[in-house]
Amino acid sequence: QHSKLLMANSLVGAIDQGTTSSRFIVFDSKGQVVCKSQKPIKIITPKPGWVEQDPKEMVSNVLDCIADCCDQLLFLKYNPTKLIKGIGITNQRETTILWNKHTGEPYYNAIVWSDTRTSSIAEEYTKKYGKDGFVKLTGLPISSYFSALKIRWLLDRVPKLSQEIAAGNCLFGTVDSWLIWKLTKVHVTDVTNASRTLLMNLRTLKWEESLCKAFDVPMSILPEIRSSSEIYGEISEGHLKGVPISGCLGDQQASLFGQRCFRLGNVKNTYGTGCFILLNTGQTPVLSSNGLLTTVAYKLSPEQPPIYALEGSVAVAGSLIDWLSNKLKLFESVKDFDKLASSIKETGGVYFVPAFSGLMAPYWKENARGVIIGITQYTTNEHICLAALESIPFQTEEILDAMRKDVDFEIERMMIDGGLANSPLLGQLQSDISGIKVVSSQLKESTALGAAFVAGLSTKVYSIKAIEELEFKEKEFEPKIEKGPRLRRLENWRKAVHKSLDPPEAYSPDSNSSHSRL
Repeated sequence: QHSKLLMANSLVGAIDQGTTSSRFIVFDSKGQVVCKSQKPIKIITPKPGWVEQDPKEMVSNVLDCIADCCDQLLFLKYNPTKLIKGIGITNQRETTILWNKHTGEPYYNAIVWSDTRTSSIAEEYTKKYGKDGFVKLTGLPISSYFSALKIRWLLDRVPKLSQEIAAGNCLFGTVDSWLIWKLTKVHVTDVTNASRTLLMNLRTLKWEESLCKAFDVPMSILPEIRSSSEIYGEISEGHLKGVPISGCLGDQQASLFGQRCFRLGNVKNTYGTGCFILLNTGQTPVLSSNGLLTTVAYKLSPEQPPIYALEGSVAVAGSLIDWLSNKLKLFESVKDFDKLASSIKETGGVYFVPAFSGLMAPYWKENARGVIIGITQYTTNEHICLAALESIPFQTEEILDAMRKDVDFEIERMMIDGGLANSPLLGQLQSDISGIKVVSSQLKESTALGAAFVAGLSTKVYSIKAIEELEFKEKEFEPKIEKGPRLRRLENWRKAVHKSLDPPEAYSPDSNSSHSRL
């Protein structure tokens, strides 16, 4: 660390506020980590389907992580406020916060992106406007996933909120906006986060009045929409007082940028609890006919045009491995899972569709349920584990196939990151099933690095050319099976998916359920 710092005349910080933790990471001009700090954040689940977090805990955790990194730099006899030229923010998207602009107090807990309490509201709007009624304007279907319906729920149910809005006291923000406001008192968001609200016009990059009227969201509470790479304001107090917040990207867009997917046709997949696949479609927003979302990938200054992306997500990836361990007790650790899955060459005809809470893109079937099919007396734990691992590249390929249908260019390679990207077996399976080159970056902090890149671009620490020339270790995987066997495996996978789309009556753990014992 000390030698790295001696070589670096400029550093960039990145705040990474995710669903499970808050982090602060400092990078040098070569994109290498100088120091970092992380704190977990509590997840609050007051009712089934409800997911909340304490906005004040988000801020305090971020400040603690910044203080810790500053202490690490001071220990090395370096002044953080002089070395750190700018700070980027990346964050869990769609998560919704309302707060009082005078006191800084939230009116309610943050409603997290995965929260489904607004499903009934989404159904009402779907009946009125159609599921894709706002796609041409926003690139998004009507869904409980996006911020507009979460705002609507808060406005309908939080006491005295309407009076607070009438008095001009209330502000809305996604997590990026909340953090920027708490650090600088500037009320802004960037285009990538705004594009996930169901309230922004994809082409004008402004709040759309007709959408705000449709959802009855007052425009007075909305932040100003800015580019992803510019100085929004300076930190007003604390260890980094005077350092500018100079970049912002939603977490998946930050991963795309950190993986340097700057060109048309570049695609990345983050293997985490679920999967998020983003495809750079250039300066033109591509509206999907195959169940994908259209989003803003980034906008590198107020003057530069936006770059767009198609996005598809998989609900269950890494969480499936946790389920096999914690619920079925098939193994004790991820290392044991790798050993089981790697010990055989094929699944014995077993296919695993992990539709635990429905299927996301490209099916969007909330009532789909999990299926393990093809079991015989020959089936072992090893077959189940390998089939579970294969389900991740199969689900990814479904999204890549939808992307191919939506665009007029080929997808020739895919960058992968996230915890599971460390598995060589998964990388090879993905290459075999998708028939493309798969590149696993050994860089473990691509999301935070993406935020640091956009912050460093606006403060002249980085340039696009310099970023493209940075060298990071990579592992490449090429397909090892022929097209025929690959297509047969995909056909069998889709047969298994078809079974999951028409499940038995949903189980409900109550005394009146038809599943209850007599």
